Amino acid sequence: MSQALLTGLARTTRPQSALRRFLALDAVVTGANGIAYAVASGPLGEFLGIDAGLLLALGVLLTAYAAGVAWLAARPQPPTTAVKVVVDINALWAVLSVVALVGWLEPTTAGLVWTPLQAATVAGFAALQWIALRASTT
Repeated sequence: MSQALLTGLARTTRPQSALRRFLALDAVVTGANGIAYAVASGPLGEFLGIDAGLLLALGVLLTAYAAGVAWLAARPQPPTTAVKVVVDINALWAVLSVVALVGWLEPTTAGLVWTPLQAATVAGFAALQWIALRASTT
C-alpha cells in the first residue's frame, strides 16, 4: 500500500497519527462489538447460531482488549512492540474466526455472513496498523 493511500485512509500525512487513528478505530469497533456480545449474548447467540455463553465470554474479552487498544491509541507514540502484539492478535482473531466457522461452529445464515465479515474487518485493521507502524518507524 502506498504512502499516498495510507495518507488518504488516515486523513493525515503523519504516519504516527495514522497509526493512532487506526488503533482508535479498532478500539471503537472492537469495544462496540464486545459490549454487544456481552450485553445481548442471548439474542445475538440465537440470531447468529452461536452459543450465548461463548458470546458472553468473547464480549468480556473483546471489551477488555478494546480498552487496551484504546490506551495504546491515546499514547503520543504507541510502543512498537505493543502495536505488533495488537497486529498479531488481530491477525490471529481473523484466522481463528474462519477456522471456527469451518470446523466448529454451526451458525445460522446470519452467522455465516457475520463471521467472515468481522474476520475480514479485523484482518483489515491488522493490515492498516502494520502498514502505519512500518511507515512510522522508517
